[in-house]
Amino acid sequence: MAGRIRQSDVEEVKSRTNIADIVGERVALKNAGVGAMKGLCPFHDERSPSFNVRPQAGFYHCFGCGESGDVYSFLTKMDHVSFTEAVERLAGRIGYTLHYEDGGAAPEHTGRTRLYAANAAAAEFFRGQLLTAEADTARRFLGERGFDAGAAAHFGVGYAPKGWEGMRDALRSAGFTDEELTNAGLVSQGQRGVYDRFRGRVVWPIRDVTGQVIGFGARRLYDDDKGPKYLNTPETTIYKKAQVLYGLDLAKRDISREHRVVVVEGYTDVMACHLAGITTAIATCGTAFGSDHITVLRRVMGDDSTAGEVVFTFDPDAAGQKAALRAFADAKRFNAQTYVATGPEGLDPCDLRLKRGDGAVRGLMDTKVPMVEFVLDQRIAGYDLTSVEGRVGALRASAPVVAELRDALLQPEYIRVLARRLGMDTEDVRREVERAGRSGARRDSAPPTAQADNAPGEPLVRVTVSSLPLTADVTLERDALMGFLQFGHRMDAALVARAVGLPFRHPALDAVRQAVQQHADSMQRPGWAVEAVSTVREPFRSLGAELLASDFPALDDAAALSSASDLARRLVIRSLDAQKNELLGAIQRVPAASEEGRAIRLQLRELDAERQRLGNES
Repeated sequence: MAGRIRQSDVEEVKSRTNIADIVGERVALKNAGVGAMKGLCPFHDERSPSFNVRPQAGFYHCFGCGESGDVYSFLTKMDHVSFTEAVERLAGRIGYTLHYEDGGAAPEHTGRTRLYAANAAAAEFFRGQLLTAEADTARRFLGERGFDAGAAAHFGVGYAPKGWEGMRDALRSAGFTDEELTNAGLVSQGQRGVYDRFRGRVVWPIRDVTGQVIGFGARRLYDDDKGPKYLNTPETTIYKKAQVLYGLDLAKRDISREHRVVVVEGYTDVMACHLAGITTAIATCGTAFGSDHITVLRRVMGDDSTAGEVVFTFDPDAAGQKAALRAFADAKRFNAQTYVATGPEGLDPCDLRLKRGDGAVRGLMDTKVPMVEFVLDQRIAGYDLTSVEGRVGALRASAPVVAELRDALLQPEYIRVLARRLGMDTEDVRREVERAGRSGARRDSAPPTAQADNAPGEPLVRVTVSSLPLTADVTLERDALMGFLQFGHRMDAALVARAVGLPFRHPALDAVRQAVQQHADSMQRPGWAVEAVSTVREPFRSLGAELLASDFPALDDAAALSSASDLARRLVIRSLDAQKNELLGAIQRVPAASEEGRAIRLQLRELDAERQRLGNES
């Protein structure tokens, strides 16, 4: 058995290793004065960086928790390896040959180092198998999703053959024992011994932040495979799914530099984003995004300021919306601002790249909306805001969301946003937010949903035309939007622009209106309506699509055009009437002969004249 590593080698390896490089693979470091670097401590959770590294001294110290040491202690504490394994890992990194006091070579290991080695060997085996004749189905699967051989090689994608012992036998030949393969999660135990866990599947290697393979994700290919669609490595000493993020090894450098991370839902979405130029994309591995993932990301982002961004690209279906709401509960642990981005027609990044190209994937970042705004829309969308009871109920459901905002500048702004959404007085909203903050209220259940297939208390995941309240205001706004989307290019541009510039009273319809307003200047361009619908903020994008596709209530084309124009005028007249009512109230409070009274009467005459003109055009 080999003896201890020579002390001179231990010192030589340490002297040749820059501790900032090792720490920097796990923590985003910034210059913090002469000869010092600083980042968020990896040994305890903190919001302000107190972890200092001195590269020239080869030393680190955290002023928050007190942890300190050299590069070897950092590795032993972070990666839970022995001192010997830490030295050997760094020696291998710089290509240094170690010497042992008893003259032997590197000793045998049965611990974590062997698990890393087994996973690395398995990754190479799977990559080689992707080139075999049997892997034709796997190559076609990747090709159909827009990934060529170069993309597969970049991400290390491989193929697990159908047999029960192919990988096991290959790794046995390389010197690994069945116990090591079992501990690494590469084989399963059966009545006749161990057998390959992954069989007949496309395989993605999952790496830790340093680039070491710690596990695998595998996708079913064949109809006779009765296993789950996606199969991951089970929990092992080195694979903890609650802390693992696929693609982080490739994305970490740009995440640290850009202070932005894009959270997608699958391996192919990560690949599509990176190939399209969004090189900060990562994904969870077989589990929901949670607090441990946030801890890992914060260290990489170095989000000690609010300049960073975390963008979630959840699917627009019920599961995706629930995932977004779960993420919001934890997202407050980020110092960075959090957003939600959803592809047009609900396309995930992989499908979006296939159908619309790399530019469309990059364009996802242009459609993101603040997560707090997204959650507020979720909370209030199920209420009828045309009634007093509905507005009060929506306020009570949404006030805790605003109350939980940490940013002293954001909270008052969102109080005003919420007041506008609800059509309520700002002071009333502020008082309810303050009350929710004092009581620590945190409602996880959302308002009653307008969809019959949602269980009671579930968040509203989609607003449809049929779920809209049948009030006069809603009917006017609904039909007008249908008219604008379908006939806006043939209507009087000034009239349409004026009508869509007026706020709507139903929040879902107002979200669609805002998108139409943004495209009012381009209505003469083919495809403008589709583009407008694709920019409607979630969860109302599908409503915009319905309005564009619904049957407009008219007998023929000419009647539809006339009706759409009439609806636009009615919206303007509704606004004029509201202004008139305010002025009639105001004139009662001032002397009739005063300058202010004369000004109000003049405004009233102008409103009446404008209303009559619009009425004559009908």
